Amino acid sequence: MSSRDATHLAGGLAPDAGEVESTATRGPDVPDELKTPYRQGPVRGLLAFLRNIWRQLTSMRTALVLLFLLALASLPGALLPQWTLNQSKTAQYILDHGVWGRLLDKLGFFGVFGSPWYAAIYLLLFTSLIGCLLPRTWDFVGQIRMKPVATPRNLSRMPHSATIATTGDPAELAKTISAGLRGWRKIQRVEASGAITISAEKGFIREIGNLVFHFSLLGLLIAIAVGKLFGYEGSIILNADTGATSQFCSTTPSVYDNFRPGLLVDGTAMTPFCVSVDKFKATYTDSGQASTFDASIRYQAGAGLNTDTWSSRDLQVNDPLRIPGGQRLYLLGHGYSPMFTVTYAGGKTSTGIAPFQPADSTFTSQGVVKILDPPGYTGSAVLNHQLALVGVFAPSAFVHGGIMTSTFPAAEQPGVAVQVYRGDLGMDTGKAQSVFSIDQTQVDNGKLKKVKTANLAVGESTTLDDGTKITFTGYKEWVSLQTSYDPAEGWALIFAITLLAGLMTSLVIKRRRVWFRISPAPAGVAETDDPAPSGSGRTVVPGGHVSVEIGGLARTDQAGYGDEFGKLVALADAGAPRSS
Repeated sequence: MSSRDATHLAGGLAPDAGEVESTATRGPDVPDELKTPYRQGPVRGLLAFLRNIWRQLTSMRTALVLLFLLALASLPGALLPQWTLNQSKTAQYILDHGVWGRLLDKLGFFGVFGSPWYAAIYLLLFTSLIGCLLPRTWDFVGQIRMKPVATPRNLSRMPHSATIATTGDPAELAKTISAGLRGWRKIQRVEASGAITISAEKGFIREIGNLVFHFSLLGLLIAIAVGKLFGYEGSIILNADTGATSQFCSTTPSVYDNFRPGLLVDGTAMTPFCVSVDKFKATYTDSGQASTFDASIRYQAGAGLNTDTWSSRDLQVNDPLRIPGGQRLYLLGHGYSPMFTVTYAGGKTSTGIAPFQPADSTFTSQGVVKILDPPGYTGSAVLNHQLALVGVFAPSAFVHGGIMTSTFPAAEQPGVAVQVYRGDLGMDTGKAQSVFSIDQTQVDNGKLKKVKTANLAVGESTTLDDGTKITFTGYKEWVSLQTSYDPAEGWALIFAITLLAGLMTSLVIKRRRVWFRISPAPAGVAETDDPAPSGSGRTVVPGGHVSVEIGGLARTDQAGYGDEFGKLVALADAGAPRSS
């Protein structure tokens, strides 16, 4: 012990018991310059950071922002061509726009719905909705279980209020008012002053509608995700006749011209079916507008496969064939397939037919017929004599200035304008080619050369320099069919309906509360007349013995009560006869 401490103790300067206890509790005073600032550990700091991120992500504001971003991110999928829908059109778009086209391709704008940034927005929205809805639902369950709140002390301060003096027994009047509040959650209490109060609330179904809307949105997102994971789409072009080019059997993805599988689809579990397109008929108005599209088809599915039994069906736009196993077969479009007969110098013939792609509303169509195996040639000579008949087909041909166009979509006077290319089509390189065009690189490197140009009507011919004669023999109509499978489409429809129902409910129904305080009226109350039954602070005292105070509160005053508060005030007026 130091001499200073001993002096304090000897002199009776020691602190009293209270001071000792306070010092022991607080600890010794430390100068500010010696205090060590509090530093959060790395683990606590990381947890705090993650907690703040979670709170921001699961706020309703963030969910709305993500929903807006999802809608915004979907716009390129609707405005720009997509690889999964039309590869040739997408490739041409990229070529036409140069650097911008290649940049957009690298950023995933031509495969929006499969891009990582779209999936990130989708998953964040999904997580945000779950984080918002679970605690909100739990809070709503708690509100439902709670009794209506007690009557406020001063009801005249409510946005809607009224005071009525009448005669009768307060208990009977309370019973009458309570009976008139049908459909309201209500509770009756007795205050210490002896006044009887009734607390009632209505409009909880608004919050239910709100929750149904958000849960339906969440369910719709799940249904769409399931469809993208386990669904698939495939399209194919078939000629409408009874030949081999009018039939196909859905067994593997390879039989389709274009197949778009889900992320978890490998094509081994497809439900097989077979289709044959026998005839196609389209009708048009005098102005060239389409009236009807009708494809007569025969199909086999389920137990009818591998038999001679076929079922007949007329397939129309927006009227799909539903196949056992959940698949649907749609009629998407139609066009024309010109036919040619090629007669070589040695007398051997070869025929060619290919679908041409419509370029306008009058079905002026572009395409190419490729003759890959010319007869009479072997080895490398085959590659030097392949033919490509690149041209324009016009169902109702009109030639002006040497350019052929169509004046009507129906085949009233078919014609074709062809450019004949001879040489190597590049089909043996393994590189995929569009059915509607040739490989332009083969033309650029000189392996494929243009040797003839001609405009032909049905039955007319043109002859090449080596004696090969090309005859336009007619046309067939083709149809585009699409197979679609989405295992969650039924759920998507249900969630879409409940989403709309929940939204309408939350917009129409309003939350509102009303309170009644029924107490003996004090003697000598003055009389004030106000004919408006729902006026704010109205007091009518005809000299009765019972005073009824009414107060109303709504979430939105303009649309919450309306004329309803006047009807609630009328319950107190009708509860007992008024004195004259």
